[in-house]
Amino acid sequence: MINALRGMKDLLENDGKLYKFIIDTCEAVVKNYGYEFCETPKLEETALFKRSVGQSSDIVGKEMYQFIDKGGNDVCLRPEGTAGVVRAFIENKFDRAGGVKRYFYHGSMFRYERPQRGRLREFHQFGVECFGEASVYEDASVILMLNEILNRLKIKTTLKINSLGDSQCMPAYKEKLVKFVENNKENLCDDCLRRLDTNPIRILDCKSQSCQNILKDAPLITQNLNQICNDDFNKLQEILRANGVEFQIDPKLVRGLDYYCKTAFEFISDDIGSQSAVAGGGRYDKLCEYLDGKPTPAVGWAMGIERIMEILKQKESQNTRQGIYICALNPNLIDEIYKIAQTLRKRYITEISYEAKSPNKHLNIADKKGFEIFLCLGDDEFSQGQIWYKNLQTKDEKRISIANLEGEI
Repeated sequence: MINALRGMKDLLENDGKLYKFIIDTCEAVVKNYGYEFCETPKLEETALFKRSVGQSSDIVGKEMYQFIDKGGNDVCLRPEGTAGVVRAFIENKFDRAGGVKRYFYHGSMFRYERPQRGRLREFHQFGVECFGEASVYEDASVILMLNEILNRLKIKTTLKINSLGDSQCMPAYKEKLVKFVENNKENLCDDCLRRLDTNPIRILDCKSQSCQNILKDAPLITQNLNQICNDDFNKLQEILRANGVEFQIDPKLVRGLDYYCKTAFEFISDDIGSQSAVAGGGRYDKLCEYLDGKPTPAVGWAMGIERIMEILKQKESQNTRQGIYICALNPNLIDEIYKIAQTLRKRYITEISYEAKSPNKHLNIADKKGFEIFLCLGDDEFSQGQIWYKNLQTKDEKRISIANLEGEI
């Protein structure tokens, strides 16, 4: 038997329904903020991610599905969504057209890493990207948008925010950080020793306790912002408070990719074990320029769908039943329930059983499949123009009139 590859998972049955529910919820919110759907290829030139994500990142260094195709091209499966959207934005000359463009996307991403709970080698993300808007109000808007999505999904999270400064204050901060770390680097892990030469601010979010012990007295970027970055960061906090969004300032929040500047944020949940980010993003004003486009301010975020699915699976409130299961106790009544079902399907998800079984067997099937309404037609009910009804969520049951079925469901 041929099985799915390790770290690759099918989306069937309840998983498929849950995935669709999450995507539909996200789309409903982001469209209200003026974002439009875009789709980019899953296969891109490897250079796109090396230049955007950064050579120092674990994604480029360890995790990309990279290969040479039959035409001799160095290509890889996309490990994240932002770079492809930026490439499409520049390729279509939107960077030179001016104005503001807002996009959302969803689909498969690929990283060769150890599969674990909520983390796969083929995983799915929902993300948004806004180009051409430099105002911190847009930073606040994308955070408020994501907060609303998580609220609609009934997922409890902690919002952490930081400012990574800009091209003026970040270099000076890096110098301070490197100087501090080099004076205390005897207990640094191997990854942080490498990052010290490639991207030193990544040291700040190292999970090693020995590294964190060294960093407890390290200089913080929030104490080294220039006036513009500091004013924007204060304004962001003001907007979030005005909209009732609680947050924590985390000066060591740096995000995992090299292209971020100014605003950085993550929504953290502890519902799938240790605290982990379920969504995050920030501002990346230099990325278009890195990819040979015209300098364009940009901000966005991405959400890990599998992690959201893991959380929702644990919540009883998300096991809400839906749809109608309709069956008959006599094979001669299959035509009758078929007619009834075709009427119901104009408004409801409806499944018909074409087999005549005992009521208990039908009930067990409907219950396991998560239907809300159970309808069963027997000879006695049919002779009186009725059908037996049971709500599998509230456990209410009764006979109802077939002629007025939709009015009584």
